[in-house]
Order: sequence, then C-alpha cells, then structure tokens
Amino acid sequence: MSKLNEFVEIITGNFNNAQQFEQMKAQGKEFPYAEHVNTACNDKITNLPEDFAGIFMVEESYYTANGNTHASPHLFLFTQEGADIKLTSYELPEGYDKNSFTYKDLQQVDYSQLKVSEKFTPALYTEKEGVWEGGSTSMFSPVLKFTLFERFSKECLEVSESMEVNGKKTFGYDEPILYRPVQA
Repeated sequence: MSKLNEFVEIITGNFNNAQQFEQMKAQGKEFPYAEHVNTACNDKITNLPEDFAGIFMVEESYYTANGNTHASPHLFLFTQEGADIKLTSYELPEGYDKNSFTYKDLQQVDYSQLKVSEKFTPALYTEKEGVWEGGSTSMFSPVLKFTLFERFSKECLEVSESMEVNGKKTFGYDEPILYRPVQA
C-alpha cells in the first residue's frame, strides 16, 4: 500500500471529540463539540488526467459551541511528495457554499473547473513511527494569519487551528481538538 493510501485510510471516516468534550465540560472549561466527516471523492470528479495520482477529499466539519452549530466544509487534494503527503486546499466548486457542500450532495464536477485556494499555503505531513505530523501557516490577508498543525494516527486526529489578526488571536483553542473514530 502506498504512503498516500495509508495516510488517506487513517483520515477517512466519521470522527468526533465527544470524549474530550465531556472531559472539558466536567472540568468547567469552554470547549466545542466537533465532528469531522472525511470522504474521498475522486468518484465525483470527472475528466481527471489519466495519470492522476492524487486523492480528493470532502471534509465536512461541524463545530458546536454555546448551543450553536456551524459547518466548515473543505475540498482537499492529497498527493504523495517523496515520503511525505501534501494537502492542497481547493475552493468549493461553483454552486456550493458552506451550508450545501457535503459529499452526499456533491454532484459530478469537472476537474478543469476546480480551483486551488490561493489563500491557503499547502500543508506537508511527515510520518514518524506511524504518526503523521504537519501543517502550514497561511496569510489570508496582510493582517489575517491562519496556523494549522495536525497529528494523525489510527487512534486520533489531533487538530490545532488558530487565526490571528494583527498578531492577536481571534480564533482557536489552547488545546488541540482530539477527534476519535466513530464506529458506525
């Protein structure tokens, strides 16, 4: 099995941080309840180049805090770069927004219509003893910085994200969100 397939197998499926959420709640700490639904979606992309070696994935993320849930979906492309895995973010396909972009509702989309996100700096992941680590820092605007760091294993997807405006943190948590696989 290729490194790319091993990596994608780890991050594909349904995940949530219910265990962590309950621990934080018991400690009186404010922390979101979060879910990830990650689905490979090359089957929904037409006209991929014949020698295309990447795997597109729909990531559906749902965050609930203070009784409000918001969706944050993404379209990612994973490619193997030597022994590492590269994550490239794409714009949502035309006709979709954060409330309508799900794997289930994604219709066939032509590869030539997909656009790489110019704001997001691709993330690179390196394997260390069965754990993949990586991330990136992106400047979404001259004053808005997005930092991503992740650690992925078969047991847990550990995700740290933060936003800063002019050096002041406006989004993110002091502890990474710990997503564990949900058994169907």
